[in-house]
Amino acid sequence: MTAPKVLIVDDEPHIRSLVQRAMADADYAVVAAENAREALELLAQEEPDLVLLDLGLPDRDGLELVPLIKRHGDKALIVISARDAVEEKVAALDLGADDYLTKPFDIAELLARARAALRGRMTRGSGNGRVLVIGDLSIDLASRRIVKGGREVRLTPKEYAVLSQLAEFPGRVITHDRIMARVWPDAAERHVEYLRVLVRALRQKLETDPQRPRIIGNDAGIGYRLRLAEDL
Repeated sequence: MTAPKVLIVDDEPHIRSLVQRAMADADYAVVAAENAREALELLAQEEPDLVLLDLGLPDRDGLELVPLIKRHGDKALIVISARDAVEEKVAALDLGADDYLTKPFDIAELLARARAALRGRMTRGSGNGRVLVIGDLSIDLASRRIVKGGREVRLTPKEYAVLSQLAEFPGRVITHDRIMARVWPDAAERHVEYLRVLVRALRQKLETDPQRPRIIGNDAGIGYRLRLAEDL
């Protein structure tokens, strides 16, 4: 089996070197760029499976690269940045990033996020005919059938709209605004508290312990993610 290829884009030599060593030690094939121009060239030449992208590049804002990278084939993309404002994270995720990791970061967490992003990419690539299995929960997007512990779970249309949005991109953070646009497409105003009520209802139906949710994760102030089976 061919090792996944990772493109690291960061203008700080010590960060670039640290991540290169860590990814290589974890059996990834690694290429690296120090600016946006090099990143776009390597993107076309190397066709990486995963891009680790810093936002503070010397020749271009990294946020501008996010949609360009995502349009260049089905690539997993994790932003790694010192920018820790919620607005920056939401902007990157809404543009198509699969995850956002703030500097300074732990290498073990980076590797875990990389594995999750790549697994989510492979799951998405298998098409909507798949059945997503997470523990004793199965989600069949094609038939709109949800089974928990061998029993079918009945969801309201809005509950299903939330769950299907998360299940389309397993492992990835989906922002509040993006989910609400699916659930309330015609609403003049969208209130995140209504979304929280729906998520609480979903957890009551899908989680073994709704007070300690493991399947539907929360990124405070940003959005929700459907955790993959390997992450439980």
